[in-house]
This record gives sequence, C-alpha cells and structure tokens, in this order.
Amino acid sequence: MTDERSSAMRASLCTLGFALLLGCSAPLVTRTDATSAAIQPEAASGIEARTGWATTRFAVAAANPLATEAGYRILRAGGSAVDAAIAVQMVLTLVEPQSSGIGGGAFLMHFDRGEVTAWDGRETAPAGVTESLFLDTEGQPLPFIEAAASGRSVGVPGVLRMLEAVHREHGRLPWPDLFAPAIELAESGFAVSNRLHTMLATDPALRDDAAAAAFYYDAAGEPWPVGHVLTNPALAAILRDIAINGADALHSGPIARDIVARVAAHPRGAGSLSEQDLADYRPLRRDPLCTDWRRYRVCGFPPPSSGHLAMMQIVGILDNLPPQTDVLAGDLPSVTWLHGFLEAARLAFADRALYVADPDFVAAPGSDWRTLLAPAYLRDRAGLIGEQSMGRAEAGNPAPETARFAPQHEQTAYGTSHISIVDAFGNGLAMTTTIESAFGSRILADGGTGLPGGYLLNNELTDFSFRPRDEAGMPIANRVEPGKRPRSSMSPTLVFDATSGELLASLGSPGGAAIIHYTARALWALFDWGLDAQRALDLPHVITLGGPVFMEQGRWPEATLEALRARGHEVSERELTSGLQAIQRTAEGWFGGADPRREGVVMGE
Repeated sequence: MTDERSSAMRASLCTLGFALLLGCSAPLVTRTDATSAAIQPEAASGIEARTGWATTRFAVAAANPLATEAGYRILRAGGSAVDAAIAVQMVLTLVEPQSSGIGGGAFLMHFDRGEVTAWDGRETAPAGVTESLFLDTEGQPLPFIEAAASGRSVGVPGVLRMLEAVHREHGRLPWPDLFAPAIELAESGFAVSNRLHTMLATDPALRDDAAAAAFYYDAAGEPWPVGHVLTNPALAAILRDIAINGADALHSGPIARDIVARVAAHPRGAGSLSEQDLADYRPLRRDPLCTDWRRYRVCGFPPPSSGHLAMMQIVGILDNLPPQTDVLAGDLPSVTWLHGFLEAARLAFADRALYVADPDFVAAPGSDWRTLLAPAYLRDRAGLIGEQSMGRAEAGNPAPETARFAPQHEQTAYGTSHISIVDAFGNGLAMTTTIESAFGSRILADGGTGLPGGYLLNNELTDFSFRPRDEAGMPIANRVEPGKRPRSSMSPTLVFDATSGELLASLGSPGGAAIIHYTARALWALFDWGLDAQRALDLPHVITLGGPVFMEQGRWPEATLEALRARGHEVSERELTSGLQAIQRTAEGWFGGADPRREGVVMGE
C-alpha cells in the first residue's frame, strides 16, 4: 500500500473512533443515538462521509476497519479472496459481536475461473424442535425479545464449517495463518468503537447474561466507553483451537459441550440444541441463481434466502414500468421512481411471504424458483402498479398449481454484516454473515475455557415464522421444523458482463428484511444510473415491507414525503442503518465504497 493510501487509511480509522489504539491526536467524532423501531435491526450511530477507495490489483471491503485490515494483510501475503474472508470473519467476531461471528451462519457467493458457486452456511433447527417453538401456553406468538434472548432461539452454527469447506477448494494460505490477526487482536486488545459502544448502550437484554454483563459493561452496568481497550482471552483460546483442529473444534468437544450447556440452562427458555446436532451439521454447496438483466448477469443466493428472488423481482418489475426522464432530481431519486420502487417491493414481498423457505422442505412454484423471475410474470406484476399505491399486495401465481401454504405475516427480521472481496488472481466473493438479532441470543459462550469473553450465540431460529399455521390450519412455508434452515433476506451479489463473463461488481448489506431494498437500490444506482460505488451507497433509503413506507430520517425533502402521501403511501421517517459494501470494476482496476451509516472501510493495492 502506498504511503498516501496508508495515511488516508489511518485518518479514516482515527475518524471512526480507533484513536486510542492508533495514537491519533484528533478528537473522536460524536454521533447521534437513535430510537429503535420495529424495522430498525441495529441502532443508528450516525453518518460518516466517505469518498470511496480506488485500487488496481485487489480490494477488501468489510464492516469494521480492523476487519478490513486483517483481510488486506492476507491478500497482501498472497492469499485468495476466501482466505481473506476467513480472516475478516474472525476479526468481526471480536470487534463487531453484535452482527456476526463464529456462533452464527453465512451465505457466500464465490467466483473462480468462470465458475460461480453459492455456499450455504446457514444455521439449522435442532432435531428436537417442534413447530410450536415460539408460541406461548395459549398458542400465541411470544414477544420477539422474549423469544430471541433465550436458549430456544439458538440454531446450529454453520459459518465455520462452511468457510472450512470453501477453503479446501479455494484457499491458498494455510488455515492456521488466517486466524493470526484475530488472535493477536483478542490478546492485545482493541479500542471499543463508537458503534459498538452505542449498540451496548441501547441493547435491552445483553446485560441479562451474567457473562456478557461482566465482559461488555463496567461494575455499574455501563458499557465500556469509546476507546476502552478490550481484550478477549476466551476468544483467543477458542480461535487458537479452531486454527489447529479446524471447525470440528467448535462442533465437538469442550466448545460444543459449552454451547449445549448454556442453551439448555437458559433461564428465559431452554433450547433443545444437542451435541449431536452440532456434530451433524453440514454446509451445502448450492447452484446460484443467475439472472440476465439488460447486458448484465446478476448472480445471487437461492432459497433459503429470499434476497435474490425479491431483488430481481423489484428490478424486473421496474424495467416493465413506463420509461422516465430525469429519474434523479439532483442527487435524489424522483417521486415517480420511488413510487414504482415501493410498489414493486410490495409485490415482491407478497410472493416472498407465500412461497420462499428452505428448498429441502418446500418446493418452488412449478418446481423452479425462476418462475418467480419469468419475464411474462414480471410484466403481469408490473401491470398492477398504478398512479396510486395498491396498499397491501397479494401474492401472484407464477405457476399453474395453487399455493399449498398460507402467507407468513411480516415479523421483525434483524441484521448482519457484509464482506466483499476481489483478489489478485481474478477471484471474487460476496459474503453476508449473521447471528440474526443484535448480539444474537445474548448468550456469551467462553468455550469452556473459564476465561473472560468469548463469542455470542445466534438467535437464528427467530427467522422462522412464529406462527406455524394460519387461522384455518394451513401451514406456513417458513415454519419451524427439525433440521430446517430459516428463510433469510441476505443478498450477497456478484454482477458480471453477460457477454464476456467478466466480474463487474460485488455487493451486499446487513439490515434484516430491508437488505433486499438496500441491495436492489444499490444495484440499480450502479448499473442504471451509472453512479460510482460510494455515491450509490450514499443515497438515502426508502423501504416498505408491504405496509407503511419508511424514509431515511432527515435525508428527504418534506416535498418528497408529501408527494408520496398524495399517491396513497403511509409515510414516516426512521433511521435506516444499512451496512452496504460494494466493489466495482473500473478501467484502472477496482473502486470500493463503504456505507457511511456504519464504520466500514475498503483497503487494497
């Protein structure tokens, strides 16, 4: 890395709250706390301006500067994109525990020598679950936090075994080397960032776990302040074990027994996760969903993710609306475009609620998920969009047979972390990784080490429908079943030139169900409006999960809000904390963007 880039990177890190670790003299940036909302997966921690990063040979974009630095270190040592992703994930487990970690799962899209593969490390439901897992004694759904912050919500972690499987095929550096950055940081300590501090301060349940309360908060129950150097000896020991013994170190032996014991003894609700569940977990290599769109080929994850299907439905429906001029009014999308985007999202989410679930348990319409993206079907769906909002949309019928399931009521879905990487060998990946809710199940596991710290267990089972059936007894596709993988909104995306097959971009975001809107809008901004990656990620957000419309707070003129209301939309403002990362090809190499709403950066050479 050049001295100029090194200086710029250091300045970015100082600005983002790593002053104590790096010895910066600049004051820390103060950001505004935000109130939580049902559609807000993680608390907001302010906006930091970005200018984007240009590289020539390789690039890594991740949600935390220390994680990006770990990936950069691996790429510079001759590692592959997969090698770098493993190093990034291990550091994120340490420095961004609210979003992802070795106690959770991930979807990884990978490109190597013309082949695109989809690696499924999604958590699975334990063998002992029943479909009434999240119902109370009267058969009603539990409140979300009561379900999530408990042992009953913990699914079988999958990210480590998935990464190990991908590394066997695409790794260049030895597995143990990839854990060195995280182990070093866990032992020497890292400065608590403003975002982590904000998340700790606003979380309603993490303090209820004695181990987490002792580790992340002081004796008075206050979160460690920004800049406090936090070491994690338990995680260092766990990662060292995994580096030596592979993913089996987590799926058997003392670490596995520790997981099972904590889940079984949870005072708010025990789970059924067993050592056999952990031992039996297997990642899956799936066929990606690749959709031709204009002169591009967009590849994303198939079910159990709903992300690619919903994204490309939105994009395809927009393409079937009347052409517009002056779509961008200054730096903002026009009201006409926003109306079309929101109505397309309503239609996509209606189909998502009825059809999409684990394909090992639920058949696709017409036995092919691509029926939901068929050009004639999208034209018909676009024809339902008028000048006024349709309100609640109904699912379509993309195949002759009638749906055998009831639609799932929308429920809160939570957030994750996204990694985009291109290496010097022409490989690229997009990986979205999660423990589901902020701080997952709020269970801090020390791997049986007895040392302070550790890692957080997921609450991924709350991505299933709490209600297994509708009032008439019709089953919901995404209900809880043993061994099943919960539906996801994660949308790791790779974009190619449809003619040459050249990789053009890697992108994705955290954000619960809003991941779909964030990534679809970024895709459109990159390849329809021609914006660079940073400008595309900077644009303000607008989403609907099928009902009210949420506009990113303080980012839209009042005239835009009123114009949408005049079209029949129920509009309010919210903080919408995406965490988009994107890397796009340029004539000189690559250009990366990082979401200004979080603390991520891009590095490369």
